[in-house]
Amino acid sequence: MAPPDDMFGDDDYPAYTMGRAAEIIGASPDFLRRLGEAKLISPLRSAGGHRRYSRYQLRLAARARQMVDDGTALEAACRIIILEDQLAEALEENEKHRRRLS
Repeated sequence: MAPPDDMFGDDDYPAYTMGRAAEIIGASPDFLRRLGEAKLISPLRSAGGHRRYSRYQLRLAARARQMVDDGTALEAACRIIILEDQLAEALEENEKHRRRLS
């Protein structure tokens, strides 16, 4: 039995191939490439040079796909998601600092 902290329980572990990732989010491999070009996600490359995606990256890609489907330009959707992610991270850091000061 695998330990609970194994790599497949890690949201950042690049477990999905491009084809599988595209299938999961209901988009084309080209859409994932374009998200990389827009710097929303940066997939890890396997030893053979193939793109590999994490669950976290798939959540971002699915959010971008939904926004694009709703009429938002791809570049704008990526920028919005990046800013939302940065804000959430900053709020989390602020909360950690508040707890330390209490």
